[in-house]
Amino acid sequence: MSKDSITTVTPDELRLKRARGEKGQTDWARVQAMTDEDIDHATAGDPDWAEFQDIDWSKAVLVVPKPKRSISIRVDDEIIDFFKSTGKGYQTRINAVLRHYVRQQKRHKK
Repeated sequence: MSKDSITTVTPDELRLKRARGEKGQTDWARVQAMTDEDIDHATAGDPDWAEFQDIDWSKAVLVVPKPKRSISIRVDDEIIDFFKSTGKGYQTRINAVLRHYVRQQKRHKK
């Protein structure tokens, strides 16, 4: 596949295309008919896949993240502004900081 045939759309553009009834150009019947060997052959020359070639996926485990609880808290503007300035996903980063704090507190109590 050449780079000229690859297009990029945003999720909103994709929703609009689907709403208009536009279909993609992927031949899903051909994809579903592919064997593991066909997939291995197709990915062998793909530079984006090269670093994953030697991974043993046979013991991979699907991990479904636990749903998060929605709450309302009051946080200083400075805190929110800082995390928002770091880009998309700022709430996830706030959660990661709080998770780290909790782990540290639990470790010190042992």
